[in-house]
Amino acid sequence: MKLNVKAFALACGLMFGIGLFLMTWWVIIFEGTSREFTVVAHIFRGYTLTAVGSIIGLLWGLVVGCILGAILSSLYNMINSRSVVKPA
Repeated sequence: MKLNVKAFALACGLMFGIGLFLMTWWVIIFEGTSREFTVVAHIFRGYTLTAVGSIIGLLWGLVVGCILGAILSSLYNMINSRSVVKPA
């Protein structure tokens, strides 16, 4: 079975982006906003624990998740096509 690369990439991008967005709001609700650099802020330029930072994190998550999803599904399809036994 082959994976649809575009669909899998989009699904990964949405999951990663929405996850980062919700994680940011979780921290904002319980800890408050902060302009301190976090580990994620060192990776994603412009990301902070603020409302605007959550939108920036959502966009970064969409981009990075789509790229990683496309790579992962392409690798899966490549490995799967080599391991499938074709009838003689």
